[in-house]
Amino acid sequence: MSGFADLLGSGTSDPAVIEATVRAARARSPLVAALPEDEVRRHVRAIIDAAIAALDAGVPEEADLEAAASLGGDRARQGVPVAALLDGFQAGRTLIVRTLVDRGRAAGLPADELLDGVTRIDAIATALEHRMVHAHRIAELDLARTARDTEVQRLRRILHGEDPADRALHVIVTDVSDPAEAQALEQDLGGLSGLVDGRLVALTPTLPGAAAAGGGPRGAVSPLVAPARIPVMYELCRRALQTGEPGLRPLTELALATAMAAEPALGGLLADDLLAGLDPADPFHRELAETVLVYLDHAGRIEPAAAALHVHPNTVKYRIRRYRQLTGDPLDRLGVAATAHRWWALRSFLRG
Repeated sequence: MSGFADLLGSGTSDPAVIEATVRAARARSPLVAALPEDEVRRHVRAIIDAAIAALDAGVPEEADLEAAASLGGDRARQGVPVAALLDGFQAGRTLIVRTLVDRGRAAGLPADELLDGVTRIDAIATALEHRMVHAHRIAELDLARTARDTEVQRLRRILHGEDPADRALHVIVTDVSDPAEAQALEQDLGGLSGLVDGRLVALTPTLPGAAAAGGGPRGAVSPLVAPARIPVMYELCRRALQTGEPGLRPLTELALATAMAAEPALGGLLADDLLAGLDPADPFHRELAETVLVYLDHAGRIEPAAAALHVHPNTVKYRIRRYRQLTGDPLDRLGVAATAHRWWALRSFLRG
């Protein structure tokens, strides 16, 4: 079995395999996909490490099973039902087994050794799955016994349009998914708050101080909206998280970036068209793009752009001149649409 064990250790530690497993789990389960990608990646790594340790020991030990229990308990507290959890787990399991079989054949491992290895992996995965499901159900029962869970269920129904709110409220959606971190932040957000669809969400009649200051966790805050508009604002705030902007920001500030994030292919086309003279792999070209983006953010004014970049104004002038030479774009007297297209192209360029 040493050949298969070595294959498991090298194959599953491959970043490409881990990323493919994360994508498979998120593609199979929309509710898992709603979680922050880093959160899914963290648990994928934990489960893979547990499987490797169990294969080395011959059977899953308590520490390995606890990794699965942690995943199950966290997903329950994040509001992800067990069916969605299993969809993601099974998708990742299938991809890993298929990858190991393909690599084993390519490495020339005997068929009997491959079959024995896959059988053992299947048994280990089943044991991990059982502990994960058990922990999920225990966490659900614990939550159901508390008044807190009643509040979170009401919050979920309001956000999904199943129950009406009783007054106008702000919708706040953050990127916080860890249950312990969420619990610590709930009081700061105020109002009715909790983990819904894997993220810390709140409905509140007044804005928290972090929203006004642009601090706090990364997230989006809607204006005060009538009860009937809350589900729409919830979806918009969730989409606004894709922009990656720091701090707790008003949804209106993120409107343009949110709309652009929904059409990444168009952003790529604009970057190819307007920034053909720049190479995304060239650090100096990326520095030029960042400078021009800040320059546009500051209405084409050199001094404010230099202050935001913490460089001398002459440095900004030089970079803009080099950008014009490389792209052929004069950046002069741009209309609203032309400015927006360049802003979109530059953001797409910098995000690869």
